Amino acid sequence: MSEVKLTASTRTEFGKGAARRIRRDSKVPGVLYGHGSDPLHLTLPGHELLLALRTPNVLISLDIDGKTSELAIPKSVQRDPIKGFLEHVDLLLVKKGEKVNVEIPVHTEGELAAGGNLLEHVLNALPVEAEATHIPESVSVSVEGLEAGASVLAKDIALPKGVSLAVEEDAVVLQVLAAQAEEPSEEGAEGEEVAEA
Repeated sequence: MSEVKLTASTRTEFGKGAARRIRRDSKVPGVLYGHGSDPLHLTLPGHELLLALRTPNVLISLDIDGKTSELAIPKSVQRDPIKGFLEHVDLLLVKKGEKVNVEIPVHTEGELAAGGNLLEHVLNALPVEAEATHIPESVSVSVEGLEAGASVLAKDIALPKGVSLAVEEDAVVLQVLAAQAEEPSEEGAEGEEVAEA
């Protein structure tokens, strides 16, 4: 996974007013924490951060005030519920070689067996433990030919080298549901007979 470099500055103003001023300047307030160190309050570039967050579990190399460089991954992202712009981000400090628990998206490939069955994503993302600098962007699962009642368990998913499950092996990730055929209601059929008589 490639690193995204961002320039950040420490901030000393807090509260809603300060956050609004930061966002007005097309920047995003954030907090960097982890490794037992005191949380570091930051101002991050809005557009560059938005682009970086398009990649799940992106590894961010922060240049803080031109003095220190830190590696971090996004832990919590708050967006405006209507307009979708970034309001705040929490970043987790990581080190090369360190293992972290993250969730990676599950992508499916192939077609289900004929019959109009439905594929349910029980888990949209798979909890895994991976090295902070080698977090996979996603995992792919083949659902080719699966029939109603079939399920894919966490242990059935092939993970890249160095990545392990952070969920029970028997946890259901995907399941195939039988298509629901609509049957004519008995009340409607009886009503028609009465009308004819």
